[in-house]
Amino acid sequence: QVQLVESGGGLVQAGGSLRLSCAASGRTFSSSAMGWFRQAPGKEREFVATISWSRTTNYSDSVKGRFTISRDNAKNTVYLLMNSLKPEDTAVYYCAAKTRHDATMPLGYNYWGQGTQVTVSS
Repeated sequence: QVQLVESGGGLVQAGGSLRLSCAASGRTFSSSAMGWFRQAPGKEREFVATISWSRTTNYSDSVKGRFTISRDNAKNTVYLLMNSLKPEDTAVYYCAAKTRHDATMPLGYNYWGQGTQVTVSS
């Protein structure tokens, strides 16, 4: 059982920065792949970034070079630093964990947070 709670969302001007945090429960955190996904109004949920237990990272092309995912296993927390934000980054951002592959979910992630709203104004 994994519980995920996101924080750090809000309203920011284009070109600004935000750092999202995701606090996870359980002893399984250090061995879990973690990810960030987002969903804009009227669109499907999409992959943003992932980080493995060994800290290997992957990013979507749309955020590569602007966003950085990291994890602090001692604090059971994963972060998403978002720089050079654009209006098209506006979405609900979801933290996710994968302790086992769930074929019915995006990229197989089987635990999800409640989401946090990020709004970028122009």
